[in-house]
Amino acid sequence: MKGKKLLVTLAASAILFTGCGLKSGNAIIKVNDRKITQGQFDEKMDKAMHNSMFAQMGVDLNNGKNDFIINLMKVRIINELIVKSLLDGEIEKRGIKVTAKDTEAAIKDIIQKVGSKEQLDTILKQNGISSSDFKKDVAEQVKIKKLAESLGEVKVSDADAKKFYNENISRFKHPEQVKASHILVAANKADLAEIIKAENEGKELSEAELNAKVEERIKEKRAKAEAILAEVKKDPSKFAKIAKEKSEDPGTAVNGGELGFFPKGKMVPEFEKAAFALKPNSISDIVTTPYGYHIIFVTDRKEAGQEPFEKVQNDIKDYITNQKQVEMVDDLVESLKKNATIEYVDEAYNPDKVQGEIQKMFNAPQGQNQGNQPEKADKKVKDIQKK
Repeated sequence: MKGKKLLVTLAASAILFTGCGLKSGNAIIKVNDRKITQGQFDEKMDKAMHNSMFAQMGVDLNNGKNDFIINLMKVRIINELIVKSLLDGEIEKRGIKVTAKDTEAAIKDIIQKVGSKEQLDTILKQNGISSSDFKKDVAEQVKIKKLAESLGEVKVSDADAKKFYNENISRFKHPEQVKASHILVAANKADLAEIIKAENEGKELSEAELNAKVEERIKEKRAKAEAILAEVKKDPSKFAKIAKEKSEDPGTAVNGGELGFFPKGKMVPEFEKAAFALKPNSISDIVTTPYGYHIIFVTDRKEAGQEPFEKVQNDIKDYITNQKQVEMVDDLVESLKKNATIEYVDEAYNPDKVQGEIQKMFNAPQGQNQGNQPEKADKKVKDIQKK
């Protein structure tokens, strides 16, 4: 894998490996005077497997039938760890330090970009990231940023920004959008049936009995939604507080039910129709979707249009600066790799050897080692896309 792709992976990732909690100190690779340990690899591999789309689709990557996928991930992780080791060595050589103040400033900038601390907390929770890990990862990103800045000043003129704007005009057009919050009373029939079965564990329920209990539970949910609706309509200023206390959507409840701005096509049809029919600062009646009962509060609206250059000029300059810094660090990585002494203490972690195994699997005749080829996973991806 070329340095640029590796660097983009490192720079764009929300989570950079921080090297804490190692399971083993045994070196598997030596990069100059630094070592990459078995524990570092295992921790990063565990995270990659846990967060992969295959895991989210329910594919068991450890069942011995997905060696092709495992080896692809292995090569990527080995290369990322080598690049990180090279960059860490250069950062240390240049005496680059990151203070707590630097990290806090970067976190404040991220909070400003996502909208609020509550929104950031929601994103971290949805991705299973602890606040302490996030803080360490931000510190790593700041370190890379400082390294890039040490390589030379990047100058972006107003003319450069204007040229980018004109050449990428479609990026700055936006469709009609609404900004909304919601409160959900979950009432999906299939989910309720599973809950009722769990509550009646050990007792065999007939289909008729189960359906009757589900319908009864749905009536209770509807009544709960109506009570909440009356409460928020009585005092709309308390919508966020009530959402935090009573919404059954864990992803948004912590943030007062806030969904931010969204265009058409992002929500289920029933929700979308109701949200776009509302005027700013108005609350819907109960909206029924496959998820249950929603109460929607629209707080703002953006008509379709285009952001003027003056409004996005600074953002464009930041973007171009970042891209140029990525290229500079990429060039540095290529130079460091050419001059590095890399020893594969354990040949099982030599990316060339792993690539050879991948090629053998890929070239295997149809029907041989089928579990080691990507067809099954690829078919599952395509099946899901059809749904």
